[in-house]
Amino acid sequence: MSSDPSAATGNESRKRLRELLPNLQLGGWRPGPLNSLTDVPGVLVHTQEIFADDGNVNTGVTSILPRKEWFHKACYAGIFSFNGSGEMTGSHWINETGLLHSPIVITNSFAVGAAYQGIYEYTIKAQGVTKGNIDWFLLPVVAETFDGYLNDLTQFAVKPEHIVKGLESVSSDRVREGNVGGGAGMICHFFKGGTGSSSRIVEGFDTKGEPKNYTVGVLVQANYGRPHHLRIAGVPVGSILAKEADEAAESSVAIKLARQALQKEKDRKDGSIIVIIATDAPLHPTQLQRLAKRATVGLAKVGGYGHNPSGDVFLAFSTANEIPVQQEVDRFQTRPITIDVVDDATINALFEATADATEESIYNCLCMAETMVGNQGHRIEALPLEKVKDIMERYENLSRPGPGFET
Repeated sequence: MSSDPSAATGNESRKRLRELLPNLQLGGWRPGPLNSLTDVPGVLVHTQEIFADDGNVNTGVTSILPRKEWFHKACYAGIFSFNGSGEMTGSHWINETGLLHSPIVITNSFAVGAAYQGIYEYTIKAQGVTKGNIDWFLLPVVAETFDGYLNDLTQFAVKPEHIVKGLESVSSDRVREGNVGGGAGMICHFFKGGTGSSSRIVEGFDTKGEPKNYTVGVLVQANYGRPHHLRIAGVPVGSILAKEADEAAESSVAIKLARQALQKEKDRKDGSIIVIIATDAPLHPTQLQRLAKRATVGLAKVGGYGHNPSGDVFLAFSTANEIPVQQEVDRFQTRPITIDVVDDATINALFEATADATEESIYNCLCMAETMVGNQGHRIEALPLEKVKDIMERYENLSRPGPGFET
């Protein structure tokens, strides 16, 4: 096994959506400097891939620390399950307490156990635990999507040591996108999917009434969707490309058989999408659950329907308040803590920012992912960017007012 993407084939130059379509308007809020989850101060991410020389193993791990001091300073968090045919461990505790005090790892469906163990191994090492002496509480948060079409799941390629390495290597750099991290072997709208990220800046005020900007960052692991459902800024790109693909399949037996095999696989197990939302706006757990629900709006704009066999699970957390955990306290003497909380009447901009950043994260995933030949020779093509650009420009021209038209 190696981190060399030997299974990926040559592709046209890949670029994020804003680079491909610089005039495209996606919502009313500007992106952060990196347009990435790591625009939220303190959030750290690492992606690593695992490939085999024979091309049958194509998987990986995405590691996220909500903040460097996550072990002693929990974040408020909320979860929304749009469709529950998937796994996110630790969710019961988050729903019970509204607290996130664990790293977040996203990987493939068969690697949940290894990732769970890896978080424990990392924590034991990081906390300097001596043999036989665990005196703290931790329920690891691990989410998954199914990459069995491009990755040989029977190899159980992800090991606990990959998790330890990932969590030790997190940084505030812009998140890598496409065939990376846990998204290495994923498929989105029948094109090569994977990992994508985006962010938005929302203007507001602090508790003293002074102007303050807040950031919403999103990371997706996208492995869902049908080709004809794909839309970009409302344009039915997927339907147009699917029609072209159907025409190509009529003239090639090999292409036709490949499309039929993928169709059969997706009918059986549609895929899934995991969405991680971070913000530095001071939100309490119920507000964060509401924020997580708005990822559904972004997913729907791109063409996600939450089909029955799809695991669409969304987690939102806020770094604004630091909630003390792993402390020695008298558990029978009630003691309050003081926190800042956004007024619900002023939360709309954060809702919009979440939906828009989720939408763009999926686009970035598709635009950056590369064609892959994987398990058993299965081939998944990258989204053809030049064709997408041509389609979008044609629709832009059609939408322009003609001569003599007055607004």
